[in-house]
Order: sequence, then structure tokens, then C-alpha cells
Amino acid sequence: MPHWNPAPAPWGFDPAAAIGCFKDESKKSWAGAKRIGIDEVSHRKGHRNFATVVGDLEAGRLIEVIDSHQQLDIIEALEQQPIAVREQIVEVSVDMWVGFPKVVKKVFPNATLVIDRFHVMQAANKELNKIRRQVGVFDRGSKFLLLRNGVDLTQSEREALEQLLQRSKRLRKAYESKEELRAIYESPLTAETGRLHLEEWLNRAQKIYSEVTTTIRNHLDGICNYFRTRTTSGPMEGINNRIKLIKRQAYGFVNFGNFRKRLLACFSD
Repeated sequence: MPHWNPAPAPWGFDPAAAIGCFKDESKKSWAGAKRIGIDEVSHRKGHRNFATVVGDLEAGRLIEVIDSHQQLDIIEALEQQPIAVREQIVEVSVDMWVGFPKVVKKVFPNATLVIDRFHVMQAANKELNKIRRQVGVFDRGSKFLLLRNGVDLTQSEREALEQLLQRSKRLRKAYESKEELRAIYESPLTAETGRLHLEEWLNRAQKIYSEVTTTIRNHLDGICNYFRTRTTSGPMEGINNRIKLIKRQAYGFVNFGNFRKRLLACFSD
């Protein structure tokens, strides 16, 4: 029997009940799942060992774990679910990995692919931070001030931010463009008007954000689908955090099949 650390987890998982987590969950029911998120997590030491996780976004529950993040492997694993189950999925929220569109199209015939808004903003923030370094702004706390949502800054933080922006016109334009993009997401737009606003933003921002604007154009359809129902992958963060906690208690599980069963069982109702 594999060894595991009996220390209690902070989210309330009872180590004494761990044996119950070994029930066979290989045919985990997706009953009721309509909006799902697909993400990747590192499941072994090293950054190249990724698993793919699937969560029910409305229930906040893990429903599948795949020992790969390769497109064909994901398709093969997900197609093990009956077609009737896969046909009930109406939305799939993902990041901008190039493999996801084919996965969704092949596996979930009735689903709309939605590019998660937070991954789009993450890409914009990454390029903004790159610009910060290029213009030579390395002040302590400067990254925080630039990347944090402007509406969440305190008065003193706004004043400190303004001092930073006065040092570089390029940085000011980049920051203002980032905030314009965030404002688009916060506005009550339809898919059609959301697309119009994004296209206008792309035309304005392309001289500042060469990488991000190219990426957004390549994924524009999926990005604009967000405005239909405003589905995000937010619940996946909670799922991934819980997976990390379970992993700490599952020290010594070298068999992925057993580890997968444990994860699914521990997320079951």
C-alpha cells in the first residue's frame, strides 16, 4: 500500500478517510455538467510533466484528470465519455493554448469555446511588465502598481503610479491600454459589441502591444464568446489549489492511475 502523509489538510480533508478515496472512479459521472473548464497542472517534479484537468465550472468540481497535455491524448481520453454526455456540454472555457480548439471541436459537438478573460489579461500584463523593464523602471513595487487593476488602487498607490508614468510616455500608453482592455471586459457588452470594442482596441494598441495584439487576433472568436454568458475558468483556480493540497498528502503515489482515482474520489459528492 502506498505511503501518504497523514497530516490534516487545511481545507478539511480527513486523512483517516483516505482509504475511501481509492474507490474506482474510472467512470466518473459528468451528470449535470454543462459548462466545463480545461487546464493543465504539473503533477511531477519538473515543469515539463503536465496533466490535463477538467472541471465542472458550475459545481466547482473536478471531473477528469489526464496524464498528458498533448492534443491527441486529451481527445482520446475525453472521447471515453459517452457521446450523450459530451453532447450536453454547451461551453468549454480554456486558455490560449493552440491545441484546445481542435479538442473542443472534436470532443464536444455542441459546445462553444470560450477563451478565459483572465488568461487574456495575464498575457497583456506580461507584456506590460516587459515594457516596464525595457524603459528602465525597476522601483520596488512598480510591477504591483502597474499590473494591479486601477480601480483597486488606494489613493496613495495612484499617486505613486502617476510618478512612475511621468517617467515614460511609452509606459503610460501601455498602462492606459491595459486598463482600456480591462474596462472592455467589465462593460455590459453583447458578443457583437464586445467584438467591435476589442477590434477598436486592437487597432489602437497594436503599436504598443505587438505580441498581445497578435495573440488576441488569433483567438478573437473564442475571446468574444466570453460576452455571451461571461463564463470564466475562475473555479479552476480553486480546483487546482485543492489538487495541490491533495498531492501533498498523496506523497509516494507513483502510479498515475491510482492518483487519478484518488483525486476524482476526493472531489465526488
